[in-house]
Amino acid sequence: MSKEKRLSDDVADSILSMITIEKIFKAGDKLPNENKLSEELGVSRTTLREAIRILVARNVLEIQRGRGTFVKENFEENTLDELSALSAVKMNADDLYEMRLIFEPEAAYYATMRASESELQRIISIGENIEQLILDGKDRTLEEQAFHRSIAKATHNDFMNRLMPVIQEAIDKGVTLSKKKKAASEDTIVDHRILMDFMKNRNAEGARNAMRIHILHAIDKLELKKD
Repeated sequence: MSKEKRLSDDVADSILSMITIEKIFKAGDKLPNENKLSEELGVSRTTLREAIRILVARNVLEIQRGRGTFVKENFEENTLDELSALSAVKMNADDLYEMRLIFEPEAAYYATMRASESELQRIISIGENIEQLILDGKDRTLEEQAFHRSIAKATHNDFMNRLMPVIQEAIDKGVTLSKKKKAASEDTIVDHRILMDFMKNRNAEGARNAMRIHILHAIDKLELKKD
């Protein structure tokens, strides 16, 4: 596969993530114009057009002549019924964090190996934004969700992406609890820096261990240890 072809596939995955994972676009929504979207994704318009063609072929997007590119009205994210049901179950924070401990270190490992440069830069940028929000004492829930979604997406493993509703619920609970525990927020800054350094250097094993330590720190500081 040529480098250009791989890049267009990556961009198609990024746009699909904006629809299915980040929920930036919904069924029936119009995508930004070509210049704006290609700039946001950091690619040429030629690559963007090829990515859009890929998603049109997958029945995700449709091009309406004279109007633009839209997410198809009848587009429905393919979800696993079991996971959809799981995400709807009210689970305790300790159970949710145990799930994170099982899956997220591996996500960090594969994301470090497989992330495109644009995906990696997005992860780093969101991580730096989270640090600033913590230092400013501002809510970081949405950014935390985006950070971990971006890592899951960069694994290029569809099943990992489908676990995000469960992981997202854990993050929501963790951010809420950490507001009352300063040490947990301080650990997040240090842990994220270490994780991002390993990812920048494409050290997959280091990233795996850093993510595991990050979640263990959260479990400890948030007092989520199971009996």
